[in-house]
Amino acid sequence: MSRLTTGTVIAALLAGCAAAGGGGMNGTADARTKPIRTATSISPAERKEGDEAHPQLVQDFGGAYAGPQASYVNRVGQNIAIQSGLSRSPGDFTVTLLNSPVNNAFAIPGGYVYVTRQLMALMNDEAELAGVLGHEVGHVAAQHSKKRQSAATRNSILGILGAVLGSAIGDNGGLLGGLGGLLQNNSMRIAQLATLGFSRSQELEADQLGVQYLRSAGYDPMALSTMLASLANQTSLDARLAGGNARSLPEWASTHPDPASRVRNAQTLANRAGGVGGMRNADTFLASVDGVLYGDDPAQGVVEGRSFLHPDLRLRFTVPSGYVMQNGTTAVSISGNGGQAQFSTAPYSGDMNAYIASVFRAAAGNLSISPGTIQRTTVNGIPAYYSTARVNSQSGPVDVTVFAYEFSGSQAFHFVALTQAGRGGVFDPMFASVRRLSAAEAAAIRPRRVDVVTVGRGDTVASLARRMAYDDYQTERFQVLNRLTSSSRLTPGQKVKIVVYSGR
Repeated sequence: MSRLTTGTVIAALLAGCAAAGGGGMNGTADARTKPIRTATSISPAERKEGDEAHPQLVQDFGGAYAGPQASYVNRVGQNIAIQSGLSRSPGDFTVTLLNSPVNNAFAIPGGYVYVTRQLMALMNDEAELAGVLGHEVGHVAAQHSKKRQSAATRNSILGILGAVLGSAIGDNGGLLGGLGGLLQNNSMRIAQLATLGFSRSQELEADQLGVQYLRSAGYDPMALSTMLASLANQTSLDARLAGGNARSLPEWASTHPDPASRVRNAQTLANRAGGVGGMRNADTFLASVDGVLYGDDPAQGVVEGRSFLHPDLRLRFTVPSGYVMQNGTTAVSISGNGGQAQFSTAPYSGDMNAYIASVFRAAAGNLSISPGTIQRTTVNGIPAYYSTARVNSQSGPVDVTVFAYEFSGSQAFHFVALTQAGRGGVFDPMFASVRRLSAAEAAAIRPRRVDVVTVGRGDTVASLARRMAYDDYQTERFQVLNRLTSSSRLTPGQKVKIVVYSGR
Protein backbone atom coordinates (compact mmCIF):
# COMPACT_ATOMS: atom_id res chain seq x y z
CA MET A 1 0.00 0.00 0.00
CA SER A 2 1.12 3.55 -0.54
CA ARG A 3 -0.12 6.86 0.76
CA LEU A 4 -0.86 8.94 -2.31
CA THR A 5 -0.84 12.43 -0.86
CA THR A 6 0.99 14.65 -3.31
CA GLY A 7 0.00 18.29 -3.06
CA THR A 8 -0.65 20.89 -5.70
CA VAL A 9 3.01 21.86 -5.97
CA ILE A 10 3.87 18.42 -7.31
CA ALA A 11 0.96 18.54 -9.71
CA ALA A 12 2.40 21.77 -11.06
CA LEU A 13 5.92 20.41 -11.23
CA LEU A 14 5.52 16.93 -12.66
CA ALA A 15 6.94 16.96 -16.14
CA GLY A 16 6.25 13.39 -17.19
CA CYS A 17 4.33 12.66 -20.35
CA ALA A 18 0.64 12.37 -19.53
CA ALA A 19 -2.35 11.56 -21.64
CA ALA A 20 -4.80 14.29 -20.75
CA GLY A 21 -7.68 14.17 -23.14
CA GLY A 22 -6.43 15.18 -26.55
CA GLY A 23 -3.09 16.49 -25.43
CA GLY A 24 -0.96 13.65 -26.74
CA MET A 25 0.30 12.81 -30.18
CA ASN A 26 -2.75 11.39 -31.87
CA GLY A 27 -1.83 12.30 -35.40
CA THR A 28 1.03 11.10 -37.55
CA ALA A 29 4.33 12.10 -36.04
CA ASP A 30 6.29 14.69 -37.96
CA ALA A 31 10.06 14.28 -37.81
CA ARG A 32 10.88 17.74 -39.09
CA THR A 33 13.61 19.14 -36.90
CA LYS A 34 13.61 22.73 -35.80
CA PRO A 35 15.61 24.90 -33.43
CA ILE A 36 14.33 24.46 -29.91
CA ARG A 37 14.89 27.13 -27.32
CA THR A 38 16.03 25.43 -24.12
CA ALA A 39 17.02 26.64 -20.67
CA THR A 40 20.73 26.93 -19.93
CA SER A 41 20.62 26.59 -16.16
CA ILE A 42 18.57 25.40 -13.21
CA SER A 43 17.21 28.46 -11.45
CA PRO A 44 17.23 28.76 -7.64
CA ALA A 45 13.43 28.79 -7.68
CA GLU A 46 13.31 25.57 -9.71
CA ARG A 47 15.85 23.96 -7.40
CA LYS A 48 13.80 24.92 -4.35
CA GLU A 49 10.57 23.60 -5.86
CA GLY A 50 12.23 20.36 -6.89
CA ASP A 51 13.86 19.90 -3.49
CA GLU A 52 10.49 20.33 -1.80
CA ALA A 53 8.58 18.06 -4.17
CA HIS A 54 11.10 15.23 -4.48
CA PRO A 55 10.67 13.40 -1.13
CA GLN A 56 6.88 13.24 -1.32
CA LEU A 57 6.91 12.32 -4.99
CA VAL A 58 9.29 9.42 -4.37
CA GLN A 59 7.08 8.19 -1.55
CA ASP A 60 3.97 8.44 -3.69
CA PHE A 61 5.53 6.35 -6.46
CA GLY A 62 6.48 3.39 -4.28
CA GLY A 63 9.70 4.74 -2.81
CA ALA A 64 13.24 4.62 -4.15
CA TYR A 65 14.38 1.19 -5.30
CA ALA A 66 17.17 0.00 -3.02
CA GLY A 67 18.84 -2.51 -5.33
CA PRO A 68 22.26 -2.13 -6.96
CA GLN A 69 20.55 -0.94 -10.13
CA ALA A 70 19.86 2.44 -8.51
CA SER A 71 23.43 3.75 -8.69
CA TYR A 72 23.78 2.57 -12.28
CA VAL A 73 20.59 4.36 -13.33
CA ASN A 74 21.73 7.52 -11.54
CA ARG A 75 25.08 7.47 -13.35
CA VAL A 76 23.56 6.93 -16.79
CA GLY A 77 20.90 9.52 -16.13
CA GLN A 78 23.33 12.16 -14.92
CA ASN A 79 25.48 11.65 -18.01
CA ILE A 80 22.54 12.10 -20.37
CA ALA A 81 21.15 15.02 -18.36
CA ILE A 82 24.30 17.14 -18.71
CA GLN A 83 23.89 16.90 -22.49
CA SER A 84 20.89 19.19 -22.05
CA GLY A 85 22.98 22.22 -21.11
CA LEU A 86 21.00 22.76 -17.91
CA SER A 87 24.22 22.14 -15.99
CA ARG A 88 27.68 20.78 -16.71
CA SER A 89 27.87 19.15 -13.28
CA PRO A 90 26.41 15.63 -13.04
CA GLY A 91 25.88 16.22 -9.34
CA ASP A 92 23.24 18.84 -10.13
CA PHE A 93 20.94 16.03 -11.24
CA THR A 94 19.27 13.40 -9.07
CA VAL A 95 18.12 10.37 -11.04
CA THR A 96 15.93 8.01 -9.04
CA LEU A 97 14.95 4.43 -9.79
CA LEU A 98 11.44 4.02 -8.38
CA ASN A 99 10.12 0.84 -6.79
CA SER A 100 7.04 0.77 -8.98
CA PRO A 101 5.49 -2.04 -11.07
CA VAL A 102 4.44 0.48 -13.72
CA ASN A 103 6.16 1.37 -16.98
CA ASN A 104 6.78 5.05 -16.27
CA ALA A 105 9.38 7.82 -16.43
CA PHE A 106 9.20 11.56 -15.82
CA ALA A 107 11.20 14.56 -14.67
CA ILE A 108 10.55 17.72 -12.70
CA PRO A 109 12.37 21.07 -12.82
CA GLY A 110 15.22 21.35 -10.36
CA GLY A 111 17.30 18.50 -11.75
CA TYR A 112 15.14 15.53 -10.70
CA VAL A 113 14.60 12.63 -13.11
CA TYR A 114 12.73 9.38 -12.45
CA VAL A 115 12.30 5.97 -14.05
CA THR A 116 10.55 2.90 -12.65
CA ARG A 117 12.19 -0.48 -12.21
CA GLN A 118 9.44 -1.95 -14.39
CA LEU A 119 10.33 0.26 -17.34
CA MET A 120 14.01 -0.49 -16.79
CA ALA A 121 13.23 -4.21 -17.01
CA LEU A 122 11.64 -3.69 -20.42
CA MET A 123 14.82 -2.12 -21.77
CA ASN A 124 17.54 -4.17 -23.40
CA ASP A 125 20.56 -1.90 -23.34
CA GLU A 126 21.98 1.22 -21.76
CA ALA A 127 21.26 3.38 -24.79
CA GLU A 128 17.52 2.73 -24.40
CA LEU A 129 17.73 3.76 -20.76
CA ALA A 130 19.56 6.93 -21.77
CA GLY A 131 17.01 7.60 -24.51
CA VAL A 132 14.03 7.45 -22.14
CA LEU A 133 15.73 9.64 -19.55
CA GLY A 134 16.90 12.05 -22.25
CA HIS A 135 13.35 12.42 -23.53
CA GLU A 136 12.14 13.36 -20.05
CA VAL A 137 15.02 15.78 -19.48
CA GLY A 138 14.13 17.30 -22.85
CA HIS A 139 10.70 18.25 -21.53
CA VAL A 140 12.35 20.10 -18.64
CA ALA A 141 15.03 21.76 -20.77
CA ALA A 142 12.37 23.00 -23.20
CA GLN A 143 10.40 24.26 -20.18
CA HIS A 144 7.29 22.43 -21.25
CA SER A 145 6.09 22.19 -17.65
CA LYS A 146 6.25 25.98 -17.30
CA LYS A 147 4.13 26.31 -20.39
CA ARG A 148 1.64 24.01 -18.72
CA GLN A 149 2.02 25.67 -15.32
CA SER A 150 -1.05 27.86 -15.56
CA ALA A 151 -3.22 24.87 -16.43
CA ALA A 152 -1.69 22.84 -13.63
CA THR A 153 -2.28 25.66 -11.18
CA ARG A 154 -5.90 25.99 -12.23
CA ASN A 155 -6.32 22.25 -12.11
CA SER A 156 -4.80 21.31 -8.79
CA ILE A 157 -4.85 17.73 -7.60
CA LEU A 158 -8.00 18.32 -5.58
CA GLY A 159 -9.74 20.42 -8.19
CA ILE A 160 -9.22 17.86 -10.92
CA LEU A 161 -10.21 15.00 -8.66
CA GLY A 162 -13.42 16.91 -8.05
CA ALA A 163 -13.98 17.12 -11.78
CA VAL A 164 -13.18 13.43 -12.25
CA LEU A 165 -15.55 12.35 -9.50
CA GLY A 166 -18.09 14.94 -10.52
CA SER A 167 -19.31 12.71 -13.30
CA ALA A 168 -19.89 9.97 -10.77
CA ILE A 169 -21.28 11.81 -7.76
CA GLY A 170 -22.49 15.08 -9.19
CA ASP A 171 -20.06 17.45 -7.49
CA ASN A 172 -18.02 20.26 -8.98
CA GLY A 173 -15.34 20.37 -6.35
CA GLY A 174 -16.98 22.11 -3.38
CA LEU A 175 -17.18 19.15 -1.03
CA LEU A 176 -14.29 17.39 -2.68
CA GLY A 177 -12.01 20.34 -2.21
CA GLY A 178 -12.77 20.22 1.49
CA LEU A 179 -12.12 16.52 1.86
CA GLY A 180 -8.43 17.13 1.37
CA GLY A 181 -7.13 14.24 3.43
CA LEU A 182 -9.14 11.70 1.43
CA LEU A 183 -8.87 13.23 -1.97
CA GLN A 184 -5.14 13.83 -2.07
CA ASN A 185 -4.58 10.10 -2.39
CA ASN A 186 -4.64 9.84 -6.17
CA SER A 187 -1.52 11.78 -7.09
CA MET A 188 -0.27 9.34 -9.70
CA ARG A 189 -3.48 9.15 -11.69
CA ILE A 190 -4.53 12.75 -11.22
CA ALA A 191 -1.13 14.26 -11.93
CA GLN A 192 -1.19 12.39 -15.20
CA LEU A 193 -4.73 13.45 -16.00
CA ALA A 194 -4.43 17.04 -14.86
CA THR A 195 -0.99 18.36 -15.25
CA LEU A 196 0.75 17.24 -18.21
CA GLY A 197 -1.10 16.66 -21.40
CA PHE A 198 1.87 17.82 -23.37
CA SER A 199 0.97 18.96 -26.83
CA ARG A 200 1.89 17.04 -29.94
CA SER A 201 4.59 19.56 -30.76
CA GLN A 202 6.03 19.34 -27.24
CA GLU A 203 6.29 15.56 -27.49
CA LEU A 204 8.06 15.92 -30.82
CA GLU A 205 10.44 18.43 -29.29
CA ALA A 206 11.23 16.07 -26.41
CA ASP A 207 11.88 13.27 -28.90
CA GLN A 208 14.15 15.51 -30.92
CA LEU A 209 16.09 16.58 -27.84
CA GLY A 210 16.29 13.01 -26.56
CA VAL A 211 17.83 11.84 -29.82
CA GLN A 212 20.18 14.83 -29.79
CA TYR A 213 21.33 13.99 -26.27
CA LEU A 214 21.91 10.36 -27.25
CA ARG A 215 24.15 11.40 -30.10
CA SER A 216 26.12 13.92 -28.06
CA ALA A 217 26.66 11.36 -25.28
CA GLY A 218 28.00 8.83 -27.79
CA TYR A 219 25.00 6.50 -27.81
CA ASP A 220 23.24 5.04 -30.82
CA PRO A 221 20.52 7.61 -31.59
CA MET A 222 18.26 4.77 -32.78
CA ALA A 223 17.84 3.68 -29.16
CA LEU A 224 14.79 5.86 -28.55
CA SER A 225 12.98 4.30 -31.50
CA THR A 226 13.73 0.73 -30.38
CA MET A 227 12.53 1.55 -26.89
CA LEU A 228 9.32 3.02 -28.26
CA ALA A 229 8.84 -0.15 -30.30
CA SER A 230 9.19 -2.25 -27.13
CA LEU A 231 6.67 -0.02 -25.39
CA ALA A 232 4.26 -0.43 -28.27
CA ASN A 233 4.57 -4.20 -28.02
CA GLN A 234 4.17 -4.12 -24.23
CA THR A 235 1.08 -1.94 -24.55
CA SER A 236 -0.44 -4.39 -27.00
CA LEU A 237 0.30 -7.30 -24.68
CA ASP A 238 -1.07 -5.41 -21.68
CA ALA A 239 -4.34 -4.91 -23.53
CA ARG A 240 -4.60 -8.68 -24.00
CA LEU A 241 -3.80 -9.26 -20.34
CA ALA A 242 -6.17 -6.60 -19.02
CA GLY A 243 -9.33 -8.67 -18.86
CA GLY A 244 -10.42 -9.09 -15.27
CA ASN A 245 -7.54 -7.09 -13.81
CA ALA A 246 -8.53 -4.22 -11.55
CA ARG A 247 -5.13 -2.54 -11.59
CA SER A 248 -5.29 1.15 -12.47
CA LEU A 249 -1.83 2.55 -13.05
CA PRO A 250 -0.47 5.25 -15.31
CA GLU A 251 2.04 4.02 -17.84
CA TRP A 252 4.68 5.83 -19.84
CA ALA A 253 3.49 4.07 -22.95
CA SER A 254 -0.04 5.34 -22.53
CA THR A 255 1.19 8.90 -22.57
CA HIS A 256 2.66 8.46 -26.03
CA PRO A 257 -0.29 7.65 -28.29
CA ASP A 258 0.06 6.34 -31.84
CA PRO A 259 3.11 4.18 -31.06
CA ALA A 260 3.83 3.13 -34.64
CA SER A 261 4.03 6.75 -35.69
CA ARG A 262 6.28 7.52 -32.72
CA VAL A 263 8.67 4.74 -33.71
CA ARG A 264 8.90 6.00 -37.31
CA ASN A 265 9.39 9.54 -36.10
CA ALA A 266 12.22 8.56 -33.76
CA GLN A 267 13.88 6.53 -36.50
CA THR A 268 13.81 9.49 -38.86
CA LEU A 269 15.18 11.81 -36.18
CA ALA A 270 17.99 9.35 -35.52
CA ASN A 271 18.88 9.16 -39.21
CA ARG A 272 19.04 12.94 -39.37
CA ALA A 273 21.24 12.96 -36.27
CA GLY A 274 23.77 10.71 -37.92
CA GLY A 275 22.06 7.37 -38.35
CA VAL A 276 23.06 4.14 -36.66
CA GLY A 277 26.26 3.77 -34.70
CA GLY A 278 27.32 4.59 -31.22
CA MET A 279 27.18 2.78 -27.93
CA ARG A 280 24.41 0.41 -26.93
CA ASN A 281 26.24 -1.14 -23.94
CA ALA A 282 23.91 -4.12 -23.81
CA ASP A 283 26.17 -6.34 -21.71
CA THR A 284 26.72 -3.67 -19.08
CA PHE A 285 23.01 -2.96 -18.92
CA LEU A 286 21.98 -6.61 -18.70
CA ALA A 287 24.49 -7.19 -15.91
CA SER A 288 22.86 -4.35 -14.01
CA VAL A 289 19.21 -5.25 -14.63
CA ASP A 290 19.85 -8.87 -13.61
CA GLY A 291 17.93 -9.54 -10.41
CA VAL A 292 15.73 -6.45 -10.47
CA LEU A 293 12.27 -6.88 -8.95
CA TYR A 294 9.58 -7.38 -11.59
CA GLY A 295 5.88 -6.71 -11.17
CA ASP A 296 4.30 -6.17 -7.76
CA ASP A 297 6.47 -5.91 -4.67
CA PRO A 298 4.90 -8.24 -2.08
CA ALA A 299 6.16 -5.92 0.66
CA GLN A 300 3.64 -3.38 -0.68
CA GLY A 301 0.92 -5.91 -1.47
CA VAL A 302 -0.10 -7.36 -4.81
CA VAL A 303 -3.07 -6.99 -7.15
CA GLU A 304 -4.52 -10.24 -8.45
CA GLY A 305 -7.58 -9.77 -10.60
CA ARG A 306 -10.00 -7.68 -8.55
CA SER A 307 -8.34 -8.58 -5.25
CA PHE A 308 -5.64 -6.92 -3.19
CA LEU A 309 -3.48 -9.23 -1.06
CA HIS A 310 -0.82 -8.23 1.45
CA PRO A 311 1.29 -11.13 2.74
CA ASP A 312 2.96 -9.17 5.55
CA LEU A 313 -0.25 -7.59 6.84
CA ARG A 314 -2.01 -10.93 6.24
CA LEU A 315 -5.14 -9.44 4.68
CA ARG A 316 -7.15 -9.52 1.49
CA PHE A 317 -10.10 -7.67 -0.02
CA THR A 318 -11.89 -7.56 -3.38
CA VAL A 319 -13.19 -4.47 -5.18
CA PRO A 320 -16.54 -4.37 -7.01
CA SER A 321 -16.64 -5.31 -10.68
CA GLY A 322 -15.81 -2.32 -12.85
CA TYR A 323 -13.71 -0.63 -10.16
CA VAL A 324 -9.96 -0.19 -10.32
CA MET A 325 -7.17 -0.09 -7.75
CA GLN A 326 -4.02 1.95 -7.41
CA ASN A 327 -1.40 0.75 -4.94
CA GLY A 328 1.73 2.17 -3.34
CA THR A 329 3.43 1.98 0.08
CA THR A 330 0.75 2.70 2.71
CA ALA A 331 -2.65 3.01 0.99
CA VAL A 332 -4.74 1.55 -1.81
CA SER A 333 -7.08 3.80 -3.81
CA ILE A 334 -10.24 2.38 -5.38
CA SER A 335 -12.33 4.23 -7.94
CA GLY A 336 -15.24 3.60 -10.27
CA ASN A 337 -18.42 5.15 -11.61
CA GLY A 338 -20.22 4.86 -8.28
CA GLY A 339 -17.62 6.54 -6.09
CA GLN A 340 -14.16 6.32 -4.66
CA ALA A 341 -12.56 4.72 -1.63
CA GLN A 342 -9.21 4.40 0.07
CA PHE A 343 -7.92 1.49 2.15
CA SER A 344 -5.29 2.39 4.71
CA THR A 345 -4.32 2.27 8.36
CA ALA A 346 -3.67 4.67 11.22
CA PRO A 347 -2.32 4.46 14.78
CA TYR A 348 -4.61 2.34 16.96
CA SER A 349 -4.59 1.86 20.72
CA GLY A 350 -7.75 -0.17 21.19
CA ASP A 351 -10.27 2.70 21.14
CA MET A 352 -12.26 2.28 17.92
CA ASN A 353 -14.39 5.36 18.56
CA ALA A 354 -11.25 7.51 18.67
CA TYR A 355 -9.82 5.71 15.65
CA ILE A 356 -12.87 6.36 13.45
CA ALA A 357 -13.07 9.96 14.63
CA SER A 358 -9.45 10.52 13.63
CA VAL A 359 -10.10 9.03 10.19
CA PHE A 360 -13.07 11.34 9.65
CA ARG A 361 -10.98 14.35 10.71
CA ALA A 362 -8.23 13.42 8.27
CA ALA A 363 -10.77 12.91 5.48
CA ALA A 364 -12.61 16.15 6.14
CA GLY A 365 -9.61 18.44 6.14
CA ASN A 366 -10.96 21.93 6.79
CA LEU A 367 -14.58 20.87 6.30
CA SER A 368 -16.79 20.36 9.34
CA ILE A 369 -18.73 17.09 9.18
CA SER A 370 -20.85 15.21 11.72
CA PRO A 371 -20.61 11.40 11.50
CA GLY A 372 -23.53 9.27 12.58
CA THR A 373 -23.54 6.71 15.36
CA ILE A 374 -20.81 4.11 15.06
CA GLN A 375 -22.25 0.66 14.30
CA ARG A 376 -20.58 -2.62 15.18
CA THR A 377 -20.54 -5.84 13.15
CA THR A 378 -18.27 -8.76 12.32
CA VAL A 379 -16.69 -9.38 8.93
CA ASN A 380 -15.24 -12.85 8.35
CA GLY A 381 -14.53 -13.16 12.07
CA ILE A 382 -12.97 -9.68 12.33
CA PRO A 383 -14.59 -7.08 14.62
CA ALA A 384 -15.67 -4.20 12.39
CA TYR A 385 -17.12 -0.74 12.94
CA TYR A 386 -18.63 1.78 10.58
CA SER A 387 -20.19 5.21 10.42
CA THR A 388 -21.43 7.57 7.71
CA ALA A 389 -21.46 11.34 7.52
CA ARG A 390 -23.78 13.10 5.09
CA VAL A 391 -22.50 16.40 3.74
CA ASN A 392 -24.21 18.89 1.47
CA SER A 393 -22.14 19.59 -1.61
CA GLN A 394 -22.68 22.07 -4.39
CA SER A 395 -24.73 19.49 -6.28
CA GLY A 396 -26.49 17.78 -3.45
CA PRO A 397 -25.83 15.49 -0.47
CA VAL A 398 -22.83 13.15 -0.47
CA ASP A 399 -22.04 10.30 1.94
CA VAL A 400 -18.62 9.77 3.47
CA THR A 401 -18.34 6.33 5.07
CA VAL A 402 -15.58 5.01 7.32
CA PHE A 403 -15.52 1.22 7.68
CA ALA A 404 -12.84 0.02 10.11
CA TYR A 405 -11.53 -3.42 11.10
CA GLU A 406 -9.85 -4.37 14.37
CA PHE A 407 -7.16 -6.91 13.51
CA SER A 408 -5.71 -6.78 17.04
CA GLY A 409 -5.66 -4.55 20.08
CA SER A 410 -2.94 -2.46 18.46
CA GLN A 411 -3.69 -2.75 14.74
CA ALA A 412 -6.64 -1.58 12.68
CA PHE A 413 -7.35 -0.91 9.01
CA HIS A 414 -10.10 1.08 7.35
CA PHE A 415 -11.83 2.15 4.19
CA VAL A 416 -12.94 5.72 3.59
CA ALA A 417 -15.61 5.78 0.86
CA LEU A 418 -17.21 8.71 -0.95
CA THR A 419 -20.49 8.21 -2.82
CA GLN A 420 -23.70 9.95 -3.71
CA ALA A 421 -26.07 10.13 -0.74
CA GLY A 422 -27.82 6.80 -0.27
CA ARG A 423 -25.53 5.06 -2.77
CA GLY A 424 -22.94 3.76 -0.32
CA GLY A 425 -24.22 0.23 -0.82
CA VAL A 426 -22.08 -0.03 -3.93
CA PHE A 427 -19.13 -0.69 -1.61
CA ASP A 428 -20.90 -3.15 0.71
CA PRO A 429 -19.47 -6.25 -1.05
CA MET A 430 -15.98 -4.76 -0.74
CA PHE A 431 -16.47 -3.98 2.95
CA ALA A 432 -17.63 -7.56 3.46
CA SER A 433 -14.73 -9.08 1.53
CA VAL A 434 -11.96 -8.19 3.99
CA ARG A 435 -10.45 -11.28 5.54
CA ARG A 436 -7.23 -12.55 7.00
CA LEU A 437 -4.76 -14.47 4.89
CA SER A 438 -3.62 -17.82 6.21
CA ALA A 439 0.07 -18.47 6.70
CA ALA A 440 0.03 -20.72 3.65
CA GLU A 441 -1.70 -18.09 1.52
CA ALA A 442 0.77 -15.42 2.59
CA ALA A 443 3.76 -17.68 1.93
CA ALA A 444 2.48 -18.43 -1.57
CA ILE A 445 2.83 -14.76 -2.58
CA ARG A 446 6.35 -14.58 -3.95
CA PRO A 447 8.21 -11.81 -5.76
CA ARG A 448 9.29 -12.11 -9.35
CA ARG A 449 12.69 -10.95 -10.57
CA VAL A 450 14.50 -10.56 -13.87
CA ASP A 451 17.03 -13.31 -14.46
CA VAL A 452 19.54 -12.74 -17.27
CA VAL A 453 20.56 -16.09 -18.76
CA THR A 454 22.90 -17.16 -21.52
CA VAL A 455 21.33 -19.05 -24.40
CA GLY A 456 22.72 -22.55 -24.66
CA ARG A 457 22.75 -25.07 -27.45
CA GLY A 458 19.28 -26.39 -27.99
CA ASP A 459 17.62 -23.42 -26.31
CA THR A 460 14.77 -21.87 -28.25
CA VAL A 461 12.28 -19.08 -27.70
CA ALA A 462 9.73 -21.72 -26.75
CA SER A 463 11.98 -23.55 -24.27
CA LEU A 464 13.12 -20.38 -22.52
CA ALA A 465 9.61 -18.93 -22.50
CA ARG A 466 8.43 -21.97 -20.54
CA ARG A 467 10.71 -20.80 -17.72
CA MET A 468 8.78 -17.54 -17.34
CA ALA A 469 7.02 -17.34 -13.96
CA TYR A 470 3.56 -16.96 -15.47
CA ASP A 471 0.77 -19.33 -16.38
CA ASP A 472 -0.35 -17.40 -19.44
CA TYR A 473 1.20 -15.76 -22.50
CA GLN A 474 4.64 -17.08 -21.65
CA THR A 475 5.98 -16.81 -25.20
CA GLU A 476 4.53 -13.36 -25.79
CA ARG A 477 5.91 -12.09 -22.46
CA PHE A 478 9.35 -13.46 -23.27
CA GLN A 479 9.37 -11.93 -26.75
CA VAL A 480 8.29 -8.48 -25.57
CA LEU A 481 10.78 -8.50 -22.70
CA ASN A 482 13.64 -9.22 -25.07
CA ARG A 483 12.60 -7.14 -28.08
CA LEU A 484 12.02 -10.28 -30.15
CA THR A 485 9.53 -11.00 -32.91
CA SER A 486 7.74 -14.19 -33.82
CA SER A 487 10.44 -14.89 -36.40
CA SER A 488 13.40 -14.22 -34.10
CA ARG A 489 15.92 -17.00 -33.57
CA LEU A 490 18.27 -17.30 -30.61
CA THR A 491 21.97 -18.08 -30.89
CA PRO A 492 24.17 -19.83 -28.31
CA GLY A 493 25.95 -17.28 -26.14
CA GLN A 494 23.25 -14.66 -26.53
CA LYS A 495 21.98 -13.12 -23.30
CA VAL A 496 18.24 -12.88 -22.71
CA LYS A 497 15.94 -11.98 -19.83
CA ILE A 498 13.41 -14.26 -18.21
CA VAL A 499 11.19 -13.59 -15.21
CA VAL A 500 11.45 -16.06 -12.34
CA TYR A 501 10.10 -16.44 -8.83
CA SER A 502 12.51 -15.65 -6.05
CA GLY A 503 12.62 -15.74 -2.27
CA ARG A 504 11.72 -12.66 -0.29
